[in-house]
Amino acid sequence: MDQKLEGTPKATLQLTGRSVTRSEVSNDWGTRLQWQIKRDGKEVATTVAGLDLTYEHPDTAPGKYEVVLQQFHYLNYKKDKDGKFIESKYVNISEPVSYTI
Repeated sequence: MDQKLEGTPKATLQLTGRSVTRSEVSNDWGTRLQWQIKRDGKEVATTVAGLDLTYEHPDTAPGKYEVVLQQFHYLNYKKDKDGKFIESKYVNISEPVSYTI
């Protein structure tokens, strides 16, 4: 059975200090949700969002942090020699929010 990815998933983020709260995902594809965290433009972490609506990154190193919610966009099973998907990938489904430490 093929998965039908209808519509584009969207969520909104609200930042309170270092804590990020997400809305429910509209047009949810039912695939993995994750938080992507960057510090000074470089990815420092990804963590499963799952059913949790709130996330606070534990890192307190100085810098500018950016947090975005992503969902896995499955296209096919093609993988490279290291076992990573070639065409399927995570896509941003929210606008990023940022804070500075």
